[in-house]
Amino acid sequence: MEDDSEPEQSSWAYLPDVCLRHVFHWLDDRDRSRAALVCKKWSCAMHSGSLWRCRTITFYGQPSRARTLEFQSALWYTKKFGKYLKHLEIKLSNPYNTPFIKKFQVIMRGLLSHLGKCNSHLVSLSIKYLELDCLIWRNVVRAQFIKNLAAFLKRMSNQLDYLNLKGARITLEEGCELLNSLSSLTNRSFISEINIEDFFSLHLSVYSSALFHQTMSKFHRLTILTFNYNCMSDELLDILRERSSHSLCTLNIKCHIHDPHGQVVSGMSWANLARRAPKLNVNFFFERVMKHDHLARILLEEIPVRSISLRSCYFSDPDWTMRPTLTNLLPAYWHGLQKLTLELNNDHELLDNELLQLVLSCKRLLFLKVWAFLSVSFMERLLQNRAERKCILTTIKVRIYTAQDDSTEEERLLADIYRKFKYLIDSELNYFVITYPMV
Repeated sequence: MEDDSEPEQSSWAYLPDVCLRHVFHWLDDRDRSRAALVCKKWSCAMHSGSLWRCRTITFYGQPSRARTLEFQSALWYTKKFGKYLKHLEIKLSNPYNTPFIKKFQVIMRGLLSHLGKCNSHLVSLSIKYLELDCLIWRNVVRAQFIKNLAAFLKRMSNQLDYLNLKGARITLEEGCELLNSLSSLTNRSFISEINIEDFFSLHLSVYSSALFHQTMSKFHRLTILTFNYNCMSDELLDILRERSSHSLCTLNIKCHIHDPHGQVVSGMSWANLARRAPKLNVNFFFERVMKHDHLARILLEEIPVRSISLRSCYFSDPDWTMRPTLTNLLPAYWHGLQKLTLELNNDHELLDNELLQLVLSCKRLLFLKVWAFLSVSFMERLLQNRAERKCILTTIKVRIYTAQDDSTEEERLLADIYRKFKYLIDSELNYFVITYPMV
């Protein structure tokens, strides 16, 4: 007797489409294309727009065969499903010569042209570390790339919500041209987040540029702005207060030793902005700007500071001392500071007491990262105060620099301290402490 019943199907056949798409979401392009060959249902799942909303394309300067295939696949799928794209990230990895940059420019011209015609959903674009000031960017190639990118930004200006051009290293005129593209259709832009850290070339005094101020005045809905301190001025703060105070939440400001940072910015301008933008938090990142007189000109008490990072990067100056910054400047932010990062290599002053007192005075400090010459006993004192609820730290990351080759004794003491406070560390802290010989 013949069995006319249907053959038993795998449980995968009954998997709801939403679950199948979720599975496909975790697959790379190659595995998605293979899975799409299984059956019509899986093929339809791969063509679902929700799978192609985010895309990262990496241009490798010295590609292997596998990387070349990966890049070609990513590029092909981006064009095929470009109409669904919402978040696009372009990475330029180790560009090494002019022919490679020329190829990059040609591919980007075609890609941006295609997306400009077919896409109406893109809200996020990131192209970081272009380093357009490098010699491998010949003038003609560079000018054509900027022209193509400006045209794309103009076409997408009514829908883009996030733009990241960190590390572009571009001239003042070219940079303002790109930013102006975001407002060229209506003379105002409603983009909410812009990252222009290291966007302009080194040594530019952007803060004195009327062109830059005119460009920034066209942004009316900024919530997060990331930039270098060489852009900072009373005029910029007034523009942010007048145009974006209703939405502004975060300013991320990088101050680098090679960027001009000697301009005078008034505390009144900061106070006026903070008053009009009550949600505002400011995060400072200092790179080799360590001298007290430089920092005192920047770190005004009217600024609603949430995070400070001070990195010496092996900065050495016999006249440099960190103590006044810890005792006079940073305590002014006791009511708002939540994150503190100190990477210092000055071995001529021990800062245990000053650092501990700063931590205890900052009532909202949650994150502490310190790389410095400290005594091991500092950790015991810090943890004892945390155990007594005199501070509310949840993350402690410390690298204790030593001037000795052998740090066995310090490591033993740290192990004893860990055992003493193990109950606290394991249950309440993100904790990492090591010794690091600096010889």
